[in-house]
Amino acid sequence: MSGHQAVTFQEALDIVESLPEYQQEDLIHIIQRRRLERSRELLAERITEARAEYARGEVTRGTVDRDIKGDRFIFERAPCNDLT
Repeated sequence: MSGHQAVTFQEALDIVESLPEYQQEDLIHIIQRRRLERSRELLAERITEARAEYARGEVTRGTVDRDIKGDRFIFERAPCNDLT
């Protein structure tokens, strides 16, 4: 794609909206498929990394509550609201 000029998000939307409807739908399907493929690639990378950590003995056993409170997570557990 060398030699192509970058476009703004709004310009991209305008270009897509200028396409016939069937091409817009094709584009949506292509983007969805590429996003899914990328998600799978990222998951595979994380699995490979986790297996390597396990092989090096860097994995510890524990509870979910302990792991949520650990350094790997930056969020706090939300309280459960009983809807009954």
